[in-house]
Amino acid sequence: MPAENAALEEARAAYQQHVRTCRQCHADGAACAVAKHLMRLYNNARRRHIGPPVQGS
Repeated sequence: MPAENAALEEARAAYQQHVRTCRQCHADGAACAVAKHLMRLYNNARRRHIGPPVQGS
């Protein structure tokens, strides 16, 4: 689990750092293609961290 936490935190930090420093993200007020890709990576890491949904009972 610590490796999954590390991957999740790394993905989050990469996204946040990009948005803070990206000139295009600031100029447009919207996420650029790189920011969207980094957010996708973060979301995938978060899904892996949470795990698959539980089926029926």
